[in-house]
Amino acid sequence: MYKKEIIEGFRAVFSTASIADACDQVMGKTMFLPFEIKNRINDKKIVGPAVTIIEDVTDEKLPPQHALDAIDESESGSVIVISGSPALENVAVWGGLMTAGAVANKHEGAVLAGGVRDLAEIRRDYDFPVYAKTVTPGTTLGRFKTLSSNKPVTIGDVTIHPGDLIVGDIDGVVCVPQAVVEQVLELSQSIDQRELEQAKLIIQSGSLREGLAKYGRI
Repeated sequence: MYKKEIIEGFRAVFSTASIADACDQVMGKTMFLPFEIKNRINDKKIVGPAVTIIEDVTDEKLPPQHALDAIDESESGSVIVISGSPALENVAVWGGLMTAGAVANKHEGAVLAGGVRDLAEIRRDYDFPVYAKTVTPGTTLGRFKTLSSNKPVTIGDVTIHPGDLIVGDIDGVVCVPQAVVEQVLELSQSIDQRELEQAKLIIQSGSLREGLAKYGRI
């Protein structure tokens, strides 16, 4: 979906901090997800287009069919994004078997406004990056069902559309809307370069104030 140079460009940006700052300037609004959503498996960075899944409460014992289908049917390099009812944080919407499917289909990672389980298995067997709000052993069966796939979802203050670029690292997760991907990448790279120069000046001058005065960035 995205050109290789776009994906690799975002992968080379120092951190999601630069991307979040660039989105602030380009979009004029928050595009980073709540701080609770963090990589529960490893320190791997993820960059890929969003495949979105919505879940809601049920008392039926149903498999998460939309998510299972999306894992098998989405393009390699996708990021599976699952959101829905706030109570989703109390159950695991992702586990070892879904991870196996994602690895088999060469997906980039998962981002969950809910829980993940089977951490030991995922770490040991797959080392697959899963950014989740919580860790819990509880199943969704009899509690939640998937409603749809590839429809806009909201996590915190951020609406994620299918195909938006998801970037995650040890600082957190940012959603970059498709329409501004190139603009945000260019600005992120510029922010990185200015920070390098600013940090160098601070070290050489022995003064934080001097660096701030010249570059105006903190």
